[in-house]
Amino acid sequence: MSAEPDSPRPTSTAEAEVEILVDAVRGVATVTLNRPARRNALSPGLVADLRAALATVKSDDRVRVVVLTGAGDQAFCAGGDLAGGMTGGGFLASVAEKGGFAQVVRDLHDVGKPVVAALNGDALGGGVGLLLACDLVVAHDEVRIGLPEVKVGLWPMMVTALLVRHVGRKVAAELMYLGERIPAEEARRLGLVNRVVTRADFPAAVAALADSLAQRSPAVLRLGKEAFHGTADLPLEAALWALRDRLVINTMLEDAAEGVMAFIEKRTPRWKGR
Repeated sequence: MSAEPDSPRPTSTAEAEVEILVDAVRGVATVTLNRPARRNALSPGLVADLRAALATVKSDDRVRVVVLTGAGDQAFCAGGDLAGGMTGGGFLASVAEKGGFAQVVRDLHDVGKPVVAALNGDALGGGVGLLLACDLVVAHDEVRIGLPEVKVGLWPMMVTALLVRHVGRKVAAELMYLGERIPAEEARRLGLVNRVVTRADFPAAVAALADSLAQRSPAVLRLGKEAFHGTADLPLEAALWALRDRLVINTMLEDAAEGVMAFIEKRTPRWKGR
């Protein structure tokens, strides 16, 4: 089973009505935001379906890596659906819907597997929040990233917490106050994106990265991801002691013993995932 993308195929009417697509191939689950006509904007239905998809891949031990991408070639995610995203139900329903995005961020952190954002197109508004919640980000060189909310009288409230943690206050302020779109290479320089490749090389680059991650111990990646997110915002001393405890757990894993033995014996490790 290969993580190489399947060759393009026609989209059926039934598939077009599904807002999230999941395709698992050799340990790599590709989760696709499937609203290309709306530039994969975040509707309440899409957010709910995305949460359900992440819960499914979290519970599937065959899945070692998650790739999050968008349908079409125009947008990874254009952010909130301003034209048709509300379900009705008044103020309380609106608050609950906004909370769904915060839950998606937590889900991406808690899924227990590396998540790669594959930016097939522009990432705007809440789409920036999604890519920031992922572990690694690959974009092609025609992608633009931006937070244009201020231009329509809004503020990227939910994204603010993530953005400041990634790029610092001054850069975050400029991106949010001005609402300008920046090219992928500048986003890479600022620390929003890991890798930028040509559009032609993009599918292969995403597949190669996902395949590489899928070769690692799933137990170690799960523990490492928990440690990464669990200590990132702690004071230094507290982080060091918390990581000491996780290191003790790491050394007790069967995969740690297997990895060391494989290194000594100069062979490929045979991970057990525990």
